[in-house]
Amino acid sequence: MKTQLTSIISMLLLLFVAACQPQEETVVDEGLVRSADAGPAKVELIQNNGQYQIMVDGQPFYIKGAGLEFGSVEQLADHGANSFRTWRTDNGQDTGMEVLDSALENGLMVTMGIEIAREREGSGRGVFGFDYDDDAAVAEQLERVREEVMLYKDHPALMIWSIGNELNLGATNPKVWDAVNEISEMIHEIDPNHLTTTTLAGINKELADDIKERASDLDLLSIQMYADIVNLPRYLDEVGWEGPYMITEWGATGHWEVGTTSWEAPIENHSSAKADFYKERYEVAIGSQKAQCVGSYVFLWGQKQERTPTWYGMFMPTGEETESVDVMHYIWNGTWPDNRSPRLESAVLDGKTAYDNIYLDAGQSYAASVSSTDPDGDALHYVWEIRRESTDLSHGGDDESVPDEIEGRINDSAVDSIEMTAPDEPGAYRLFVYVYDGEGHAAHANIPFYVNS
Repeated sequence: MKTQLTSIISMLLLLFVAACQPQEETVVDEGLVRSADAGPAKVELIQNNGQYQIMVDGQPFYIKGAGLEFGSVEQLADHGANSFRTWRTDNGQDTGMEVLDSALENGLMVTMGIEIAREREGSGRGVFGFDYDDDAAVAEQLERVREEVMLYKDHPALMIWSIGNELNLGATNPKVWDAVNEISEMIHEIDPNHLTTTTLAGINKELADDIKERASDLDLLSIQMYADIVNLPRYLDEVGWEGPYMITEWGATGHWEVGTTSWEAPIENHSSAKADFYKERYEVAIGSQKAQCVGSYVFLWGQKQERTPTWYGMFMPTGEETESVDVMHYIWNGTWPDNRSPRLESAVLDGKTAYDNIYLDAGQSYAASVSSTDPDGDALHYVWEIRRESTDLSHGGDDESVPDEIEGRINDSAVDSIEMTAPDEPGAYRLFVYVYDGEGHAAHANIPFYVNS
């Protein structure tokens, strides 16, 4: 009896001691919850049984994320993502601290971009035309980055530092990788808790060799590809890259990868074709490559003007989700969202598709129609508009302005079949159609056409 009583008391004592111990946070593939006072996460990269794995506070973390600058962090979390990446610490609307705080509030980890000067010429934010032979300028940049890292390094939502974006694009001086390596070494010295990477536009043998030789301090590589991503496993094998990597941009077919009209307007896939490509490209090039690939960030969780207002964004300019969001929800959760986006089948102008080199006569009337269905049977409504073909064409995702809308040329914009009067001024245009389900989702298509003189 005495022995049993002693055992019971010992067991109760052990339970009491265990209850008083601080409980460690659990970090898993599906996401995590970290408190604001948790301090910096300890992020490591390990190789186990031939497979690379990110570890956050000792727990495995496979990146299910999106590139996000001004999109909704809350929506991203609601759809099952566990992380997002940025291109800079301060996006011009929110400070880096506000971005990280938003991630923490929604249970997401962040690969935070650091703006690094580019050798190529360009427009928008950042420094372009930078000379990496200018030692003083390189040293000044290093100190600026040091200040940014010191500011954010202890935030509990931070996971990876991304040093620059596509620094290989339009670059010829390999010293850029010396500078990247020096920045990585500095980060590891003052911030031992987080990983470092740099993002590349594609991959080839010379580039891979430069990174191995000049930027070996990086923990992993980040690659950005679009339609050609289906060939990435082969490319990595050909260049002999055996280390870990993640995909930091992928999604719609690039405007440089599509066919063009006879007047050289790129032909954009409609929203359902894009969604089909998202699913296929993930399955072929990302989900099947987990030995080296530690996850990905789909592009773009938000909306931007690049060739058109709809080309790369997974959301409409007015905020509605497109079918590509549905696909990512399925990829991240294994189930489709409760309410899905409209499915677009085809759009025609004057009986022709976007691939048919449509020439119209100024001031003449032409029929256009769109065929779309809704998986949930929601009532659909439509918006049509004509815009000039974009002439403010940037490089590498730099800022572009939205082309002017030509108003007063469509008889009834709210239906699936319209009569359109061609603009009076000769030149290149696009007819856009947007299909809304009234439940926060939309489909879209556009048809390039040329007005004869």
